[in-house]
Amino acid sequence: MVSVTQLGYLGLSVSKLGEWEKFATGVLGLQLAGKTADGALLLRMDEYHHRFIVSEGADDDLAFAGWEVSDQPALMELAAQIKAAGIEVQTGSAEEAALRGVAEVIKFADPSGTPMEAYYGPLISFENPFRSPRAISGFDTGTMGLGHIVIRIDDAQQSLQFYRDVLGMRISDFIELKARRGRPTDNLRLTFMHCNPRHHSIAFGAIPVQKRLLHFMLQVKSIDDVGSTYYTAQDAGTEIAASLGRHTNDHMVSFYMRTPAGFEVEYGYGARTIDDSIWKVERHEAPSIWGHRGLGAGPAK
Repeated sequence: MVSVTQLGYLGLSVSKLGEWEKFATGVLGLQLAGKTADGALLLRMDEYHHRFIVSEGADDDLAFAGWEVSDQPALMELAAQIKAAGIEVQTGSAEEAALRGVAEVIKFADPSGTPMEAYYGPLISFENPFRSPRAISGFDTGTMGLGHIVIRIDDAQQSLQFYRDVLGMRISDFIELKARRGRPTDNLRLTFMHCNPRHHSIAFGAIPVQKRLLHFMLQVKSIDDVGSTYYTAQDAGTEIAASLGRHTNDHMVSFYMRTPAGFEVEYGYGARTIDDSIWKVERHEAPSIWGHRGLGAGPAK
């Protein structure tokens, strides 16, 4: 079967587009690659022309996620796999492909109705190197894609089967959050899945929140970039949703900040990678080895 190879781009629908431009460039360090005729932000983080399309809208949520495949035959085979699973597939228009900066795109939804896309032929701009508006060393992308997303789903088993048996991803591990006072996500299993050496490109669970998108993750090339961004965010008045910490499963050192849309961004460094020839699925009962507390929070109860 054909498998997707990376999380290539994200479309976000946000109500505060002006604040998002300041946040994305001044705090996250993404480069503004341009704007569409209707004002959508095209944001860049590496040699891809852009990996984020941030459009004005009332949802303040994920609009779509784009998964890369190698070429047109792979895209057609993936479309056939999706249709064989009983899921409708639409071919994106030439205008939609141009907005995403790809050769061709197909559109479909996961079992929870979250809009997903697949594509081939991303627009690459080696002649115009990525330049962050901040003094950071850059983002760890390449064949591992832009990072990862964590989303709310309706049925964990259906979602696992879809991402594994239809899109061709592999299970990395599970985190089973046990009951602790004051945590709305207790007694919850999160599933983490990968499609390349990045520990996970997507994670999901039946999380009791309204938005589909809980957070997306950006991985930088230096721990100093994490530290400087931690304080840049605070100086800019950005809410720190979780302090510095190291996760149990991917071992990333990171922190979380709340975006102007309400969902979060994880900003981290140093995650371990997966070699499928030796990797075994793991199970964890804590999300972090240390840290990742809300500012001002005391010891976990």
